[in-house]
Amino acid sequence: MIRLAVTGAGGRMGREVVEAADGRDDVEVVLAVNRSDCDPVAGVAVDDAADFPTLLADRDPDVVVDFTGPESSVEYVAACAEAGVAAVVGTTGFDPEGEAALDDAAEEIPLLKAANFARGVAALRQAVREAVGALPGYDIEVTETHHNGKRDAPSGTANSILDDVEDVRSELTHRTHGREGEQPREEGEIGVHARRAGDVTGEHEVLVAGNHELLELTHRAESRGVFAEGALDAAMWTTGRDAGRYDFFDVINS
Repeated sequence: MIRLAVTGAGGRMGREVVEAADGRDDVEVVLAVNRSDCDPVAGVAVDDAADFPTLLADRDPDVVVDFTGPESSVEYVAACAEAGVAAVVGTTGFDPEGEAALDDAAEEIPLLKAANFARGVAALRQAVREAVGALPGYDIEVTETHHNGKRDAPSGTANSILDDVEDVRSELTHRTHGREGEQPREEGEIGVHARRAGDVTGEHEVLVAGNHELLELTHRAESRGVFAEGALDAAMWTTGRDAGRYDFFDVINS
């Protein structure tokens, strides 16, 4: 059994992680924090995030799971590095400075960061790489849909898919975000579309079209629980590893 800490326990994903851990016998939540007052989650008391560094020393978790925001995530991870506690980060939207801060922390602790912890998304990304490689010259459009409260656009998962496409198809050099007016498709373009509506958990679609044919690859998450379970699997895997940067492919391919 691993000893788990959860940041942002009052948020959508933090709450899901604590509740998912409550249903497993290989994880014990020994610390949960939130930046605002929060009632207990699945019987776990939620402490003030301002006390996080001290609480890390007092509760001695093996690993921290973080789904918060870029700025707070950097602070939490820095505290983990100082305390020698592994970190699993599902937060997205980091700028280059934030990514550099994660790299610095990973010199001290094992740090696993992923834009998406659904195994189906990992399979989708692998399928996308194979498909776009097998269909040279075909046009590619990536569309993602999330709930109306999601902050970053495109989503971290969509950006990961776009990175995969560009890695395989190096001639695709720029991303066009939506279209307005007269905008015929340009050479080297990938179309990107972000939709925000209702309480959609997450949907990602990759459209590959050319030569009078169309291929669509789609993943839909029906519940945030799938991300929480994946994050817990990642926490189990990351605990006890050497310092360094890891991603969810390391977990599912091990």
